[in-house]
Amino acid sequence: MRFGILGPLDVRASDGSPLDAGGPRPRALLTALLLDADRTVSVQRLIDGLYGETPPANAANALQSQVSRLRKRLGLEIETGPAGYRLVVDPDSVDVHRFERLAREGGQALGAGDHARAAALLREGLGLWRGPAPHDLPKLDELRLGAVQDRIEADLALGGGAELVAEVRELIARYPLGERLYGLLMRALHAAGRPAEALRVYEEARRVLADELGADPSPELSALHLELLRGREPVRQRGVPAQLTRFVGRAEELARIDALLAGARLVTLTGPGGAGKTRLAVEAGRAHADVCYVELAPLTVGTGIPYAILTALGVREGLRGPQGEEATERLVAALEGRELLLVLDNCEHLVEGAAQVAGLLLGTCSGLRILATSREALGITGEVLCPVPPLAAGPAAQLFRDRAAAVRPGFDGDEHARVAAIDGICAALDGLPLAIELAAARLRTLTVDELAERLGDRFRVLSRGDRTKAPRHRTLRAVVEWSWELLDQEERDLACRLTVFAGGGLSGGATLDAVEAVCGIPYPEDLLASLAEKSFLEASDGRYRMLETIRAFCAEQLPDPLLRELRDAHAAYFLRLAEEAEPRLRGRDQLPWLERLSTERGNLDAALRHCLDAAPSDGLRLMAALSWFWRLHGLASERVDLARELMDAVGPEPPPGLEEEYALCGLNAVMGDGDEARLACADQVLASIDHQLRLPFTVVLWTLAVGPERSRDERVHAQVGSDPWGRALLAVGLGFQEQFAGRPAASEALFAQALAGFRETGDRWGMANSLDQLGMYADWRGERTRALELIDEALHYARELAAPEETSDLLCRRGAVLLRSGAYEEATADFTRAGELARVAGAPEKVAGALWGMGDAARLSGDTARAREHYEAALETSARSWYSVGQTVHIFLGLGRVALAEGRADEADEWFAQARTLSTGAQTHGLEVAQVAEALASRAVEPERAATLLGAASALRGQLIVDDPDVTPVERRIRRMLAPEVYKKAFALGGSLRQDAVRES
Repeated sequence: MRFGILGPLDVRASDGSPLDAGGPRPRALLTALLLDADRTVSVQRLIDGLYGETPPANAANALQSQVSRLRKRLGLEIETGPAGYRLVVDPDSVDVHRFERLAREGGQALGAGDHARAAALLREGLGLWRGPAPHDLPKLDELRLGAVQDRIEADLALGGGAELVAEVRELIARYPLGERLYGLLMRALHAAGRPAEALRVYEEARRVLADELGADPSPELSALHLELLRGREPVRQRGVPAQLTRFVGRAEELARIDALLAGARLVTLTGPGGAGKTRLAVEAGRAHADVCYVELAPLTVGTGIPYAILTALGVREGLRGPQGEEATERLVAALEGRELLLVLDNCEHLVEGAAQVAGLLLGTCSGLRILATSREALGITGEVLCPVPPLAAGPAAQLFRDRAAAVRPGFDGDEHARVAAIDGICAALDGLPLAIELAAARLRTLTVDELAERLGDRFRVLSRGDRTKAPRHRTLRAVVEWSWELLDQEERDLACRLTVFAGGGLSGGATLDAVEAVCGIPYPEDLLASLAEKSFLEASDGRYRMLETIRAFCAEQLPDPLLRELRDAHAAYFLRLAEEAEPRLRGRDQLPWLERLSTERGNLDAALRHCLDAAPSDGLRLMAALSWFWRLHGLASERVDLARELMDAVGPEPPPGLEEEYALCGLNAVMGDGDEARLACADQVLASIDHQLRLPFTVVLWTLAVGPERSRDERVHAQVGSDPWGRALLAVGLGFQEQFAGRPAASEALFAQALAGFRETGDRWGMANSLDQLGMYADWRGERTRALELIDEALHYARELAAPEETSDLLCRRGAVLLRSGAYEEATADFTRAGELARVAGAPEKVAGALWGMGDAARLSGDTARAREHYEAALETSARSWYSVGQTVHIFLGLGRVALAEGRADEADEWFAQARTLSTGAQTHGLEVAQVAEALASRAVEPERAATLLGAASALRGQLIVDDPDVTPVERRIRRMLAPEVYKKAFALGGSLRQDAVRES
């Protein structure tokens, strides 16, 4: 069940149907229990909530009676205990608790710089509100205001501006003392190109605060005012890592980087490991209006670089869009026309691949600049190198003091003797920031003098070593080695074992459970805490990660037999995790398991690569378990090469008992490139399976690869068996088949069946796809309100899945419904938002679809000039991308109708003729062909020809008269007067072969 109390009480059954909670008292009781869902509420609190200050004499008995009636009426589980009553429900099924969670997670994403995720989470949470909060919960209103402000801040970071001004002004009118709101308004006005108004807002805020509170603006608001006075843009960042420590020194280097980027489009920071290139690049990036940070350290092959950049940009493959599209083409589409600084960090191990990607992007995206970090140059024409030197003596000593104070509160490094010792330590470490930080961490247990003495001894020994080694290996390695020797044997053993986990990025490191299972060390919490204290580990959000330099050193200490044993244990653990997650990705736990697998991507890929060499059969199992995750998260194209290697490693025949997994590997290997041999092999293997599949989503990948007609194959029915998710999936495939065959009633029934099945399992992907099609059918019947309800629910699920392309598709669908309702402004807003999402996602074909919708909205509202601009932009975009023939037909028709409205009949006839030529192909839908017929009818000279065309159009639409804005009253009257034999002939033609209907007409 689902419960709503953010507004009028709303109770829904699992199928979405409303339930009646009863009169005022049962509703008040249910609300009180829902506010503390799954927690005990005292009897006294419930009595106070129900009866106020005048409870009846037998209030406890009356309350018990109300609880009993509520149980019976709604079938709720309400536990009775000595402390009170507890409503046993999942808190996430109650909108207020879901809102609180989404607001919290959105705020965390905003703080971490993940603005796209923050905006999506906050918008979803705020969308749960249907009215004011319960009157006795003012804190909820405060939380709602905070979430609104966070969402506006995220939108600003994503490029919003002008459209936010009115919203923030309205909020200020309601909350005139909200200082943060004034700051948001200043930033929105500045982004909208109205800097003078932004500065006036500061004066308004200062006056209001002085009059009402007798206070001055905060330092933050004053600093923003100063930035705007100086003409600086408020900073917008994507994925730039948040830093936990103060940035010390490097003012000259930052100024030099700014100057170089002003004149060059590729600047590469070079220097040894530990020199501080990453931190310097991050700080330099923060000064730019639009910056995207990409961490390349976790990658093992250069082909993964485009995908890493797409991920950092928030771009992913669509669930229903073209599969296997070249990542570089998608990347170019996502960056084209944007002014962006791209920070590529740690390029040295993939320098050739980084150079190729950088060269391509710089050559095609004129507004792009790249700031790279590498131990060697990328070697591209136009590249400017910026060597990162060691820290000078003063900043090096200050860095040491800062880090020392962090590990030893109250540390005083200013006493003369200590100053000299600190200077000596920093000089011995060659001013390398990482070495200084590691040395300062030792002050937890040592004095400065002891540190200096031991470090000096270490470097005197080291100075007699191999002088041909790079400075990093003579200094930084020595510091790590010296820190290593301060560990006890148990700590060293665990540090070595931890190197088996993927390093770098948010998907590196390991959870406590993984450490215990893979490293074979029971209860490792104390050892992990000790390693973190000694700077060998970073602990964050329940994960333990190693700095790459330390990880490389520790890996060298690991003997080969133990390394092989650990890699086997690592692969076995993540295989178990993937197989445990797989069925949950198709049910109610879909979102948390998607997030968990996303967090473990680095480890899952490492496990798969190990299986490729050591245990290909296990590799098949792991790839099979991850295949649906890759599709849902838009990662499938990245794994094509790996799937091919794995299939080659296994050989031409599937291992016994792994036929399904082998075929899935083959389907992953043929994405988008038409590898007929591998496809035929996978098809043959799947065709031989006559029992229920363990992984029913195999049917999706199979039909995507070989065609939707596979859904009618009896073998598929046997393979799906009784699995409810599989049956729902099969209904989707059959629904599309009926739709393509011109049987809308049968198609709609199948999509309704699919929706019921997906609701039963709780799968958001399935519900979104089914609701989309049901919304389309409701729209075709003229049931606009119902269509919007269905589409809005689909949008909710698509946003939960963080699927921007699918969200864009659904917004276009919603806009089309609004067009037919005459709500042109609201439709334009949906199409505009759809275009923005598609543009950010690098999906030009969907941008074109949104532009076509905006053109329709402008034309129908009478603005033919604006309509023509949108249609032409859609046509230009479609010419540069994969694009459906049907949508091109719509654009041609739109341009023809604009020309007709502006009195250019000959031009209109040309556009209609082009639309007619396209519509006779095999890729168009019956509705599109019907619209072509209607357009031709509007230009027909002979009434009988017009009548025949309109009859064919009516037949193609499946009904005689359709409430469509492009069907004129004259056309409707003609249809009513059609001779029965003409209509019957047209209906017969339209019901069998739609293209022939128009061709014969």
